[in-house]
Amino acid sequence: MSFCNNCKSDRIPGGLKGNAMNGLCEKACLQVDKVFDACIRQEQLDNQVLTLSNITPSTLTPPYTFISAQSVGAAAQVTDLTVTPLADMPGCSRVSCNVIIPVTVTFVDANGVRGTADSTVVVSRDVVLRVPAPSLIPYSIQATASVVANIGVYNAENNTFTVTACVTVILKVVMPVHLLVPTYGYCYIPPCQEYNQQECAGVFELPLYPQDGQL
Repeated sequence: MSFCNNCKSDRIPGGLKGNAMNGLCEKACLQVDKVFDACIRQEQLDNQVLTLSNITPSTLTPPYTFISAQSVGAAAQVTDLTVTPLADMPGCSRVSCNVIIPVTVTFVDANGVRGTADSTVVVSRDVVLRVPAPSLIPYSIQATASVVANIGVYNAENNTFTVTACVTVILKVVMPVHLLVPTYGYCYIPPCQEYNQQECAGVFELPLYPQDGQL
């Protein structure tokens, strides 16, 4: 069983049916990260240079042939951050920063041996975001990012790849808060349904003896 096939629809997450007020039974205080504002930008970076480090295995023989490069997870590091309130846009600020995105590069060496290496893609952002007023609990600027590259050329003189990268960066203004929300109480967790190929299911479903009319 799971949320997707459980019969207790009033005690599990899912879409609302009927009056949303039915079943509300409490006001709960939740400790969450509240996103005050966010924006996304997707772009293609041509001639992006990937500097290689932590090449594995260490016995690979150049030159290398590029296979792909992909970001590691979704988290990215925000550096060189500057937040400047905008006088003509109350509640909004100019947010400028660099976003460092870790990537894993996959390639083959001169002998056809597959290898990997670490690298980073750095992009600059200069955007307008809604930022909360000063408070005891500080907000933070966080980034979620994705990098995918399937085209690349090896540069033997400096041991790098020059790639065409598809980059997605989401900037968020986040603050940890205690949020009061209406709830339907605790969620019902159904028992797990173990996966089973049931190789014998078709055999065991056969009747023990022929049915009437099949003599």
